[in-house]
Amino acid sequence: MSTFSGLNTAMSGLNAARLAMETAGNNMANVGTAGYTRQRADFLSVGSVASTGLLASRPGVGQGVALTGIARLADAHLDARVRGTIALAAQSDTRAEAMTNLEGILREPGENGLSALLNDFWAGWQDVANQPGETSPAAVLIERAKAVANRIGLSRTEISDQWEAQRQSLDTMVGDINAAATAIAGLNEQIRSTVASGGTPNALLDQRALLTQNIAELSGATVRELPDGTIDVLIDGNALVTGGTVRPLEATGATIFGGAGDPPSIQWAHRAGSPIALQSGRLAGALTVLAPADDYGTGGSLAEAAKSLEGIAVKLATRVNDMQDDGYTVAGVKGPPFFKFDSSDPAGTLEVLAKGAADLATSGTAGGNLDGSNAAKMAAIGNESDGPDALWANLVIKIGTTTRAEAQQAVSTAVAASGAINAQQSVSAVSLDEENVALIANQHAFQGAARVMTAIDEMLDTLINRTGLVGR
Repeated sequence: MSTFSGLNTAMSGLNAARLAMETAGNNMANVGTAGYTRQRADFLSVGSVASTGLLASRPGVGQGVALTGIARLADAHLDARVRGTIALAAQSDTRAEAMTNLEGILREPGENGLSALLNDFWAGWQDVANQPGETSPAAVLIERAKAVANRIGLSRTEISDQWEAQRQSLDTMVGDINAAATAIAGLNEQIRSTVASGGTPNALLDQRALLTQNIAELSGATVRELPDGTIDVLIDGNALVTGGTVRPLEATGATIFGGAGDPPSIQWAHRAGSPIALQSGRLAGALTVLAPADDYGTGGSLAEAAKSLEGIAVKLATRVNDMQDDGYTVAGVKGPPFFKFDSSDPAGTLEVLAKGAADLATSGTAGGNLDGSNAAKMAAIGNESDGPDALWANLVIKIGTTTRAEAQQAVSTAVAASGAINAQQSVSAVSLDEENVALIANQHAFQGAARVMTAIDEMLDTLINRTGLVGR
């Protein structure tokens, strides 16, 4: 190494230390930036200049250090693990939230639950049995009957409202996915151009990784990296994004509650009639909640709950009306229907027809005007093994059990997702302690390189300006 080449070696050290400090500073500046991945300046030692001739055997000294690039410290395996676990966690969370909301609609146990209202209703019939023909107990009974009908109707409405909200969320999530996919396609084009020109697209890669994670959370999408720096985003094995091309999704199906003939689904906008088989993500969770009821009780939770509620309304009205028809009023005539409903929507249209004591079939015999035996039988309906109370209890138990199971599943998947994110962050997140150490180390390296340059400068000054001055 010549004396003058030493200046270049010192300069390379100054530049390397400066770039390393700038990288550490950039990391520290982005410590709170969502999706930012820690960067590192990578350097390579520059070898000595090849020598020939008489001096070929002299050992050469290196020519300093050269920057090889700014590495983005991401791990593709950990990124894929995060996308997979958050998709499962999002699916479970959506289902658990829907079941929790559904359980809240039941209001059980509590004084406002249907169980308590039915108990009051049957107790009202017992009071009527003890005082047949009296106005006061009959009025109380009818008001309690109206409370039961109103509670069933309100529960039906609340389930319908929850279904509608879930259905609208499909459109919102699909819109978010399509917007993110369009952004990823644009980033793919920018990254491909940057890589081709020899640039470092780290910031663009961070933006794209954050968008793919959002899409994975919603749809369970997977990512395939390509040699040119672009990625394909796949849903159910088909490309949502490939290069700069986007194939948008659309939400189809019933927009009103109970549209079992056209259940909600997610399809490709360019391929109508081909539902996508989503395996995870919030969309998958919402679709399972919105699924229609089936003959085995394994359909969507909301539709199954509504179907059960309709069965309870029919059972209640049918049993009471049949018992009315079996008995006689205080006037000695057959009891008229107590309830009525529309068979197309029993729970939502259940209505009390009885107006007073004259409409109650309290007697078991035509001539026993003050006989309350039929009213006592009416009160016993609440204890029937297949009566409306039993059906309601089965519904409450089923929803409660499912809610607990879904909540446990949501916790388990959330823990798995948290573990994956922690593992990812341990590699790619910015640590202020580490960056401060790197900053101090490179600051000293900069000072050392500057000291080397000063020493060489003094040597050159002696050689150039002071050689030959002795004895003058």
